[in-house]
Amino acid sequence: MSDPASLPTLRQLQYLVALADCGSFTRGAAQVGVSQPSFSQAIGQVEDLLGGRVVERGGRAFLTPLGREAAAAARRVLAEADAFAALSLRHRAGELGGTIRLGVSPTLGPYILPQLVARLHATHPTLKVHVREGLPDTLVTQLGDGRHDVLLVQLPVDDTRFHVERLFREPMFLAMAADDPLRAVTTIRPEHLAGRGLLTMQPEYRMSTQVAALAERAGAQVLRDYEGTSLDAVRQMAGMGMGLALLPELYCRQEIRDDGDVIVRPFAGGRPYRDIGLVWRSGAGPSDDLMLLADTLRSIAVR
Repeated sequence: MSDPASLPTLRQLQYLVALADCGSFTRGAAQVGVSQPSFSQAIGQVEDLLGGRVVERGGRAFLTPLGREAAAAARRVLAEADAFAALSLRHRAGELGGTIRLGVSPTLGPYILPQLVARLHATHPTLKVHVREGLPDTLVTQLGDGRHDVLLVQLPVDDTRFHVERLFREPMFLAMAADDPLRAVTTIRPEHLAGRGLLTMQPEYRMSTQVAALAERAGAQVLRDYEGTSLDAVRQMAGMGMGLALLPELYCRQEIRDDGDVIVRPFAGGRPYRDIGLVWRSGAGPSDDLMLLADTLRSIAVR
């Protein structure tokens, strides 16, 4: 790491660029609004830091090869400093920007993120969301490793390293083939499931635990031979009459049609649901951009 004493100040870099642009100590000093002696002194300090001349003295101030290289580097540093200042101003004014690395479960991402991205593009066009899907436990591990800034997953996530922002509670529906006898039932009660087979996701998904709990409560059987790798796979198996399935509301809104091969029915009384939340490292605090994500996702879910 560089010794801070060997680094130029931004002001010194500004003076070097002014000298390069103007080709004169007098005009360069006037451009940055200082006296020529102060300007010349700053250029001399830059030369001391570099260990060589940046400009030919006498007549027009031509940059040396070292000076041209240094001036080009100075322009890059000043551009990055301007970007940093603009970022600070945007945040102080409530205008969010930058990139958020969002990890998301495949049982959630396709059914809510398109709406999230569209809304953020309309309201905060400089804020970008980089999305990567993964299995829930893998996402949590990657969050701890710093590969994601925030996760959108089914809760619970019990880890003291992370802050959990609960977003919404999503009802679950019972899905069945269009010709299943239960299609005549308006609302599903546990006794309707007695002796029936329930399709499930792979064990890595928290919905698998929910299906197992429902099966035990209702006297149903979990069909372990047909574990789905996606909600689409589970829906398709239900449509072929291979069993009944639990499907979340957000998925049903987009993928289930009245005239399709699958129909859904709500549960009566204490219906199954899943809790959805954002999870981020506690050290990040309740930052404006992450809370904006939370509020936007809540508004999408309750529409």
